Amino acid sequence: MKLLAFDTSTDQMSIAVARGEGPSLQLWQQDGAGAAQASLGLIAGALNLLQQAQLRVTELDAICFGSGPGSFTGLRTACAVAQGLAFGADVPVLPVNSLLALAETARHTALAGLARVQVLAMLDARMDEIYGALFAFADGQWTERSGAALYPPQALPGHYATEPELHLAGNVFTVYQGRLDLAVAPPPCITALPTANALLRLAPQLLAQGLGVPAAQALPTYVRDKVAQTSAERAAMKAAVAAAR
Repeated sequence: MKLLAFDTSTDQMSIAVARGEGPSLQLWQQDGAGAAQASLGLIAGALNLLQQAQLRVTELDAICFGSGPGSFTGLRTACAVAQGLAFGADVPVLPVNSLLALAETARHTALAGLARVQVLAMLDARMDEIYGALFAFADGQWTERSGAALYPPQALPGHYATEPELHLAGNVFTVYQGRLDLAVAPPPCITALPTANALLRLAPQLLAQGLGVPAAQALPTYVRDKVAQTSAERAAMKAAVAAAR
């Protein structure tokens, strides 16, 4: 497969391009400042990796982006760039839950030897809240056990204390140290973020499930409400359309 993926839902921007499958798989990747800063480097970084991979946008099987929850500006920027590139090149867009991508990062880096795991994925939502969702991995595939929601720090992970084979992953352990009920969690807690490489690993399963959509139907997942689009996000959309032509 030929895929472009990026996630800007956190303070770290992650971009990657995949070409081929199995033993012939080739990867190109780049990291940078995410969230509100993503609009400064996302388009240039994506086009640079495509050039390294000797791929045109029109040759891609899909454009994958971390759809959230996470930074409002980061999510809107990622969605705008994915839509802009897809509109111009007429390729499908694959929105991927950023908490699922976080769980996949944790599985791949720290839990790869386990055939069955449950991951409580947690991202700092600021404003003294945490985005959390529970995912189960078995038979080589992920299923969502509990959808993304907002929690006060003291409610996690105790809310999931009875779940078997539970592992915790995310970027909340330092920020909310002493406020998480870690007595119910198997140590260690896994510090992890959603990454573009995780999106690429998830993409075949999600595309096979028919979750790729036309550009116009690709939307972020906010959980917490916000309606206004910033001027930077509008500019990112216009630049992506121009780059794909």
